[in-house]
Amino acid sequence: MNLAHWLERRAVLAPDRAALFNGGAVFTNYAGFAARARAVAGWLQAQGLRPGDRVAIFMRNAPDYLIVLYGIWYAGAVAVPINAKLHGKEAAFILSDSGSGFVFASAAQAEALAAAEVEARVLHVPGADYDRVLSAPQVSQIAPRAPDDMAWLFYTSGTTGRPKGVQITHGMLMSMALCYEADVDQTHAEDAALYAAPMSHGAGLYALMHVRVGARHVFPPSGGFDPVEILDLAEALDRVHMFAAPTMVKRLTEYAQTAGRDGSGLRTIVYAGGPMYNADIIAAEAHFGAVFVQIYGQGECPMGITVLPRADVSERSASGWRDRLASVGYAQSAVELRIGDAEGQPLPPGEVDEIMVRGATVMPGYWNNPEATEKTLRDGWLMTGDMGSLDAQGYLTLQDRSKDVIITGGSNVYPREVEEVLL
Repeated sequence: MNLAHWLERRAVLAPDRAALFNGGAVFTNYAGFAARARAVAGWLQAQGLRPGDRVAIFMRNAPDYLIVLYGIWYAGAVAVPINAKLHGKEAAFILSDSGSGFVFASAAQAEALAAAEVEARVLHVPGADYDRVLSAPQVSQIAPRAPDDMAWLFYTSGTTGRPKGVQITHGMLMSMALCYEADVDQTHAEDAALYAAPMSHGAGLYALMHVRVGARHVFPPSGGFDPVEILDLAEALDRVHMFAAPTMVKRLTEYAQTAGRDGSGLRTIVYAGGPMYNADIIAAEAHFGAVFVQIYGQGECPMGITVLPRADVSERSASGWRDRLASVGYAQSAVELRIGDAEGQPLPPGEVDEIMVRGATVMPGYWNNPEATEKTLRDGWLMTGDMGSLDAQGYLTLQDRSKDVIITGGSNVYPREVEEVLL
C-alpha cells in the first residue's frame, strides 16, 4: 500500500479541514494539499518518471515540503530528503549516488547546487518552475506500491567513505507510524504537528501519523527552531506536538523559565537525537508538565527502536525513576532488542556491548552497497554501532557510540564529512 493513500483518504473524508499552516495562518486544507500533491505527481510522470525512480528534496521546512513529498509518493517514486544544512558538495554526492533526476530546492539550496554543478534538474521552490509543476494535470490515481517497495532513501553518515543510502520502505514507515500510536502517543485530528527540526530527518517522518488522522501541520515562518516562535504558536494553535533534539528542549526550557511562560498549548514533545541529561529533562518536565516522551532510533531503523513513555519521564515517585529516566526506554512493539557480543550472541542484563535490533522497522539494506549491508545486517539483526546495556525489565541505557560522531541539532556529523567539505 502506498503511503499516499493516507493523504487521499483524509482529502475525501475531511476535504475542508485545515491541513498546512505557515505559522499561524492556514496555507491550505486537506483537499488543496492532496490536489497539489497530485499535480506534482502528474508533472513528474509527464517528464517520464517511473515508479521506483528517485526524486530529491533539498528544502527548508515549509508547507510545500510536504506537498512535494506526497507528490513523489503519488507518482510511485522514492523521496530522497537532503538535510538543508548540507554543503553543496555533500548534496551533489547524494544526488549522484541515488540517481535522482530531479531535485526540489529552496533558494539557498538551489544556489549551492548550482555552485556544485549538479546534473539533476533543479526545481526552485518557490519559483516559476514550481508554479508550472503545480499547474500540471493531476494524476487520477495513486501509483500502486507494495510494502517492500522503497519510499524514502535516507543518507546516513559514515565514519569512513561516503554517506550510505538507507532503503526505507512503505511497509517500514507504516509500521513506524502504527508503533507511534501504540507506544509513543495517540494522535488526533485536533492535534497540530509543529516542524521545528529538519524535515529530512525525524520531524519529516512524524508527519505520516499526523496525515493519517487528518491533523494540522505547522511550519514556523523562521523555518527552524526559535523558542519564542514555538511558544507563541503553541499558545495560538493548542494541542501542539513537536519533535526536538535534547539541546532544543534545554533552550526551550531556559527561555520559558526566564520569560515566565508555562508552555500553554504544548501537548507532546518527543525528544531524541542525542544524550539527554537527567538534570535537563527534570527541569523541563517540572516547568512544562508531563508532555515529554523519549525515543531512540537511527536511520537504519527510523524512530523505531525504543520508547520511554511520558509516565516513565514524569512519575517521580515510581521505584527506580532516576535510573529509568537515564535510559532510552524499552523496545517498541514492532522490534526485538538484544545486547550482543562480537559474534552477535545475546548477553545477560547489565552487560555492556553492541545494541542489536530486528523487526518490521529495520531496513532491508543500503542502496547499492552490499558490502556495508553485509557488515550491518547479520541474520536479520541490525548492528547499530551503539553500545549499551539492558536491565532486568528490558530498559536500554546507552553507554557509548562505537563510531566517531559529532551530534548537532539531532543530526550526526562525522569528521570525514567535515574533511570532504574543507578539501
